[in-house]
Amino acid sequence: MTMSPAEIERDKASTRNAWALSTPALILLTFAACGPLFIMLVYSFLTKGQYGNVIGTFSLDGWRSILTSEDIFDPGVTVWADAHLSIFWRSVKLSVLTTILTLAIGFPTAWFIATRPPKSRPLWLFLITIPFWTNLLIRTVAIFEVIRNEGVINTLLIWASVISAPLQITYTDTAVFIGMVYVYLPLMVLPLFASIDRFDMRLIEAAHDLYASRMAVLRRVILPIVRPGVIAGSILVFVPSLGAVVTPRILGGGKNMMIGNFIELQFGQGRNWPLGAALSMTLLVIVTVALLFYVRVSSRENAHG
Repeated sequence: MTMSPAEIERDKASTRNAWALSTPALILLTFAACGPLFIMLVYSFLTKGQYGNVIGTFSLDGWRSILTSEDIFDPGVTVWADAHLSIFWRSVKLSVLTTILTLAIGFPTAWFIATRPPKSRPLWLFLITIPFWTNLLIRTVAIFEVIRNEGVINTLLIWASVISAPLQITYTDTAVFIGMVYVYLPLMVLPLFASIDRFDMRLIEAAHDLYASRMAVLRRVILPIVRPGVIAGSILVFVPSLGAVVTPRILGGGKNMMIGNFIELQFGQGRNWPLGAALSMTLLVIVTVALLFYVRVSSRENAHG
C-alpha cells in the first residue's frame, strides 16, 4: 500500500521528534560511557609514568605486557608472562564453571517456580530476589563465614564425624567458585523463569503421548523452546563473573586474583596504567564477543518466530 505525501511527511516528522527526544540520552551515553572507554583505549597505547599515570609517548608495551614480560634473570630477553596467562585462565575457567553450575541449579529452581500455582509464584520470586537487597560485600562476607575453617560447613562435617580436621576452602579457587555461584545464581534463575513461564505445558503431554522418554522431552522439546532464557541467563552470569573483583579478593585472598583484581592492581600498586588499560580493553573485547553471540542467537530465534 502506497503512502500519501501527507502520511510520509508525518512519518518523517515523527522520526525527527523521536531523535530529538533521544538526543539528551545519546549525548549522555556518548560522554559517560564511550568517553571513559576511549580514554582507556588511548592510555593503552601510551608509556607508563614512573609513579603512575602515563607519558604522552606512543608505546605498545602495555599490550605486549599482557602476554609477555622481560626475564628478570636475563634483561632484554622476552618470555611468556606466565602469571598473566594464569590469571586469564583462572578467570575464564571460574566464569565458565560458575555459569555451568548456576545453570544446573537455576534451571530446576526456575522450573519449580514456574510450575507453582499463580498465587504463590510472586512469593517464590520474592525469595529469589532477596539477595539483591543486600550489598555484594556483605553477601560475600556471609559466604566466607559459611566456608571458613570454623564456619558452618566444617562445623557440621566435624560434628557428623565425616572429617576429623577442618577443610581448607577459603583462599582457594574453590572458595571463589562457591562465592560466585552464590552471588550470581539469581541472575540465572530470573531469565530462565521468564522463558519457562511462557512454556506451553501441553507440549510435554503431547511428547509423552508419542512415547518420548523424559530425557528426550527435555532435550527435544523443553530446551529448544527455553533456549533464549538459557542463553540470557548464561550471559548475565558469565559477564559479571569474568570481571568480578570483590568476591575473588575476599574469598581468594591476594594470591587468587582474577582479571578484575589484576586490572585494579595495575592502576594502584602496580602503577602501570597502560597495562591496566590494555587489560581493560581485552576484557571489554571478551564481553563484547559474548554479547554479540547472545544478540545473534536472539535474532535467529526471532527470525524463526
